[in-house]
Amino acid sequence: MDATALWQRYQDWLYYHDSLGLYLDISRMGFDNDFVASLSPKFDQAFKAMDALEKGAIANPDENRMVGHYWLRDPDLAPTQDLKQEIVETLEKIETFTAKIHQGEIKPPNAAQFTDILSIGIGGSALGPEFVAEALAPDHPVLNIHFIDNTDPRGIDRVLAKIGDRLKSTIVLVISKSGGTPEPRNGMIEVRNAFSAQNLNFAQQAVAVTGVGSKLDQQAHAEGWLTTFPMADWVGGRTSELSAVGLLPAALQGIEIREMLAGGKAMDIATRKPEVKTNPAALLALAWYYAGNGKGEKDMVVLPYKDSLLLFSRYLQQLVMESLGKEKDLDSNIVYQGIAVYGNKGSTDQHAYVQQLRDGVPNFFATFIEVLQDRSLPSIEVEPGVTSGDYLSGFLLGTRQALYENHRDSITITVPEVNPEIVGALIALYERAVGLYASLVNINAYHQPGVEAGKKAAAEVLELQHKIIQVLQDAGQALSLETLAEKAGVPDQIEAIYKILRHLATNQRGVLLVGNLAKPASLMASIHW
Repeated sequence: MDATALWQRYQDWLYYHDSLGLYLDISRMGFDNDFVASLSPKFDQAFKAMDALEKGAIANPDENRMVGHYWLRDPDLAPTQDLKQEIVETLEKIETFTAKIHQGEIKPPNAAQFTDILSIGIGGSALGPEFVAEALAPDHPVLNIHFIDNTDPRGIDRVLAKIGDRLKSTIVLVISKSGGTPEPRNGMIEVRNAFSAQNLNFAQQAVAVTGVGSKLDQQAHAEGWLTTFPMADWVGGRTSELSAVGLLPAALQGIEIREMLAGGKAMDIATRKPEVKTNPAALLALAWYYAGNGKGEKDMVVLPYKDSLLLFSRYLQQLVMESLGKEKDLDSNIVYQGIAVYGNKGSTDQHAYVQQLRDGVPNFFATFIEVLQDRSLPSIEVEPGVTSGDYLSGFLLGTRQALYENHRDSITITVPEVNPEIVGALIALYERAVGLYASLVNINAYHQPGVEAGKKAAAEVLELQHKIIQVLQDAGQALSLETLAEKAGVPDQIEAIYKILRHLATNQRGVLLVGNLAKPASLMASIHW
């Protein structure tokens, strides 16, 4: 396509949101008008499905749940007065509680006021808050935030070491809908132990964000925690950032949460329009469908050209991959749907994997995130007439052009700056795009059977661990792995048994392995206290 035609295509497909100052450009995707027309019936159905979703339709039949994260930024849309009141009251409670923390009205027993936040969660209870903290936290936040988002003991130790003796002035947020998810539960137990080691009262500095009536909710009330905030069953983890899950830690850092909600609401209004060209989420879904032939055949590479958006690709990994990665469609056909997401930031990627993006396997499409404002203050020139920001912009535009010249598709989202309103809008934009795309490919975006299967498998491994330890204790002597598996009644689980014992032995957990480590079948296992 010559330059004149390409410039016209850019203008024909450019979307601009006036109040947000957000641009979306899909002109460098290779679809044509016939392709768009062919998807028109699918989009009509997708718009109707999204409208029903917002009106309270059961969109997650596996759990008989509505999906109502859209109501969080516009409570008037909630299908019942009770739900509206719940949303409004939760937001007001977050603001009141945060004000009391900042003013020192609520303070820890052993310090003048809180100085730090320790947020314990996993998946959507961590990725959203982490992204927002990286994107929006002030240079000198009211409270500094730290995250425990895994059950890695060394990772937990490092976070606690960074906090150090400020644990006495740290407010702990335990975020878990059920209260039984292993990772946040383990983190809570580890942190409680750290409090005890410093002779501190965990409950007097703890807050639960959880489902009403959950195990965690009951525990928090029984132990007299500072307070609790609700996690509604109609908000999934990966769409929970604009609920108490994300708004509470953001507010405690001093981030304007009302502006985040306003940005989400403005984008929701824009993405409700039942016409592809004027709906930015529909444009994204169109581009994704084209890139992967409606089957996820190409990966989504997210390249934000702003350091503060570093974690956006990690956030989108869960939102997109957990929502779209499905074995079966709504008619129970095996379809193996999904879009793989990865990314880092520009211009770091100029020196990392852009070489492969341009010249290697063409198994991806890129999404550039451009931020127009370089910084809040004027920039110096790093060479005559050129600033550091000019270089950053040049790298983005140059990389986009280099990819296009080599027939690599790309999308570009341009925003004026990174602020709470824009971050809220980006969250809402991608939430809606995922929902529309899921409808186009006839899958349920709002359940996650694969995640549940993984949890079940992990529980089975731990059950096997208890079983083989009991067998070793009862035997009172060293056993070969084969004999141990036979006695445990799981002769087909020798490899799993070996790996469990290897882990226990390495961590001095009372298991002794003797034999040739290079030949696992030769090993003898025994209990060694």
